[in-house]
Amino acid sequence: MKKITEEWLKFAYTDLLSCEKIVDDKLLTNIVAFHSQQAIEKSFKAIIEEFELSFEKIHDLKKLFQIVKDYIKFDIDIEILQDINKLYTDGRYPGELGLLPNGKPTINEAKRFYEFAKKIYENIKGTSINSFLSRNKYNE
Repeated sequence: MKKITEEWLKFAYTDLLSCEKIVDDKLLTNIVAFHSQQAIEKSFKAIIEEFELSFEKIHDLKKLFQIVKDYIKFDIDIEILQDINKLYTDGRYPGELGLLPNGKPTINEAKRFYEFAKKIYENIKGTSINSFLSRNKYNE
């Protein structure tokens, strides 16, 4: 695995660790949602770096997923991905961070986002990249 890939995965892990520590706090659901989105984005970017896939600098999870989907060998719930993608992450004010179009996520939404992000990270770190690396070694 490339060093840059490891760095992306390490930063995704720190986002998940942040979520884990605050996921049960109903006052921080927007922060959990924000870090969940970030963990997914960084996990996808790890695949992009590992396989030198071309992309623009974007944060849109749907577009990033389209780039990496052929390298993901597990099921991804597109509905949840679309929900997380609705998070307002380009906000300029603290109150905008991690908000959905209808406002702050519920604690159940935040937990669902965290679990989804964790699943994506764990599968990419443990399965997708390693299986492709192994397959590529045998094909050389």
